[in-house]
Amino acid sequence: QVQLVESGGGLVQAGGSLRLSCAASGLTFSSYAMGWFRQAPGREREFVARISVSDAITYYADSVKGRFTISRDRAQNTVYLQMNSLKPEDTAVYYCAAGRPNRGALYNRVGGYDYWGQGTQVTVSS
Repeated sequence: QVQLVESGGGLVQAGGSLRLSCAASGLTFSSYAMGWFRQAPGREREFVARISVSDAITYYADSVKGRFTISRDRAQNTVYLQMNSLKPEDTAVYYCAAGRPNRGALYNRVGGYDYWGQGTQVTVSS
């Protein structure tokens, strides 16, 4: 049974930082592309960042580029999202996701992923 478990969310002031973690189990972690998405109330789930199967390629939404960093620890079966210079508009539930290989640009969409975590709340106060 595949499980993706996010942690590290919380309440932070604007300009602050958080690091989200996503622990994966029940799948061959090194064979999956990993992504982070977020969903604010009343809005659709949107792409935030992704890392390729080989870790050679990372890609970010324009709204977080230069502030967020995605990384993977293969020994710990964990993917991270380091979030710096947080803004109130970053407030959302953040989800990690795992996608099978060779889906190219589809990884920027919800449909590019096969497994999802339950989400972790990030709230940025002004």
